[in-house]
Amino acid sequence: MLKTLRPKQWIKNGAVLFPLIFGQLLFDLDALWRAFAAFGLFCLVSGCVYVINDIVDVEKDRAHPKKKHRPIPSGTLPPKVARNFTIGAVPLALVAAFFLAPWYAAALGGYFTLNILYCFYTKKIPYLDVVSIATGFVLRVLAGALVIAVPASPWLLIVTALLAMFLGFGKRAHELAQSGAKTRSVLAHYSEGALRWILHTLALLTAVVYGLYTQSDHVAATFGDAPLIYTLPFPIIGILRFIHLVTSRPDAESPTEEMLKDWLFMGNFVIWLVITVAVLYWFG
Repeated sequence: MLKTLRPKQWIKNGAVLFPLIFGQLLFDLDALWRAFAAFGLFCLVSGCVYVINDIVDVEKDRAHPKKKHRPIPSGTLPPKVARNFTIGAVPLALVAAFFLAPWYAAALGGYFTLNILYCFYTKKIPYLDVVSIATGFVLRVLAGALVIAVPASPWLLIVTALLAMFLGFGKRAHELAQSGAKTRSVLAHYSEGALRWILHTLALLTAVVYGLYTQSDHVAATFGDAPLIYTLPFPIIGILRFIHLVTSRPDAESPTEEMLKDWLFMGNFVIWLVITVAVLYWFG
């Protein structure tokens, strides 16, 4: 059951913690525990989404060279057990979220609803499938702001949306090159040329918008003279590295999983995080 909840993917829920960092509340104990409680609930609910997705896609996953080894497609975990776990876990998570912060619970509920629609409907619609995934990341950031009662920066939401779409279309490009429409029917409506153009356009947009954010009036008003521009090289390096992972490792199950194992990508991310915290908290 734990393996089906995909703990390796929970790092994506780290987006819930971005408002804590950019809200300069990283050392506020009350905000800290609330943010990490919100992160934990997102891990549980997003894990349940993976469970539902595996139940829905069980036949297609059995045809996939790597996904067929997951607990549900392989028969290790009975679908009934997985279904009963989800039926119990999601309502409990939403109740806990409500006591944490009602508006946060609304965002978490919205995230779950969005992903249920994805499992049964939007994942079959080209482009809307990736937009749906990106919206989930925006909801994570918004939820992180709501749970600690700080304004959600429009800049942060826009950069999150662009970056999430970049990662999502990168994953689609990798899947198309790897197995075509055999394991994901929506891939029949994508083309390698279009995905390559979209991927590079989003890469440029993400880097440009992040650069504009570091020089914006919002940063000046919120963080004073903090030289956030010094953090710009690291997102650029990360974006270029992800493109490399998408195009150079066709045998990998997913480029997003590869990036989590890639020492250069993760090392660059950690350095960006450390420098960002240093700039915001010691120069802001």
